[in-house]
Parts: sequence; C-alpha cells; structure tokens
Amino acid sequence: MNVKWLGHASFLVTSEKGVKIITDPYSTGGGIDYGRIEEVADIVTVSHKHGDHDNVAAVKGKPEVVSTVGSKRIKGVDFKGIPSYHDEAAGRQRGPNVIFCFTLDEMRICHLGDLGHQLDASQIAEIGEVDILLLPVGGVYTIDAKGATKVCEKLNPKVVIPMHYKTAKCGYPIAGVDDFLQGRKNIRQLNASETEFKKDQLPSATETVVLKHAL
Repeated sequence: MNVKWLGHASFLVTSEKGVKIITDPYSTGGGIDYGRIEEVADIVTVSHKHGDHDNVAAVKGKPEVVSTVGSKRIKGVDFKGIPSYHDEAAGRQRGPNVIFCFTLDEMRICHLGDLGHQLDASQIAEIGEVDILLLPVGGVYTIDAKGATKVCEKLNPKVVIPMHYKTAKCGYPIAGVDDFLQGRKNIRQLNASETEFKKDQLPSATETVVLKHAL
C-alpha cells in the first residue's frame, strides 16, 4: 500500500490492486496555499463539510463519496464512519466530524479528520485496532500536540502520520509538526511525500512517519 500526503488533511492511499482513496480534499485559498488537487481516485472520504476538507469536485475520476457515519462497502473496501466533533463543546462551536476507518492490503487505516476532543471509551472501541493513524496535531481547530499524543497513546497504532499542521503552504494560526515530535521516539522523517507499507513489515512499537506535502 502506498500513502501519499497531498497536504493539510488530504492523503492519496493506493492499494496493491490499484484502488485509490483520497481523504478530505481541500479547496485552495483562505490560508490553504497547497497546490490544486488533480489526482484521480475511486473513493473520497469527507470528514466534515468545511472547504478545506470537502472539495470533492477537485478529484478526478468520478469517485464515490463516503461522508456519513455507519458502514459502507465500495469497490471491496469496507468503511466505518464513527461520529465525533470538531471541538470540545459537542459540536456547538464547529460542528460534527466523522472519523473514518478502512482496511487495505490487510492494514487498518484510521483518518481522524478534524478531531477536536479526546476520544471516549466507546469511540476507541469502535475504532479498534489501528495499523496506520492519520492524526491532526496543529491545535486551534483540532486537538493540539499534547492532545494528539494522548489520542495516539490510547489507539496505539503501528504507524502515526501527523497532518493538519502549519507549513509554508498553510497560513492557518496553528502549530507546526515539531511540537508533536518533541519527546517522541522512533521518528522517521522522509524527504518525500509518499511511502510504502506492508503488513508484515509494520513496526512493533509505534513509529512516527513525517511526510513532505506533495502539492
């Protein structure tokens, strides 16, 4: 499986059989200066209806969209949408957020979207075992580095890939990735936007993989 960070909370995940999934495609402008998404995908997940996460129209290939809680099977991939919130006030500030879990090449991926609070016991149980966790770390609009660290400890993924943080292409008043990396062990910072994962090669202790945005 190949995981490519396009930018912000948007990833292109490609299975060995060529199924392509894009998470939370962004619109450019308003502080988001990443390049335009022009990738082709079979499926798009949308965690919530904000412009920096739901620009499905940018994705080529007439993808099917997954944007609601519950279970859905598309092109042989089982998706599970778990309800959560964009803030610590049960959605009263920024609305709902859907956590998406799906399995490709026998690896379970969890994209937390714009999670704004700590997970409760029922959410942790619904998420279950995680191989690759796509985790917001920038704060302000999502959990911050400290909160992200707690979520990571509770889910105990094999791999965590930070997202939704300050970069030269993101003008939001959020923190960069360094706050999250401070004090972490087993960090792999790649000079690339994408990397391959295989089930039998996943680390035994949580590895943090930092990608460069592709766009």
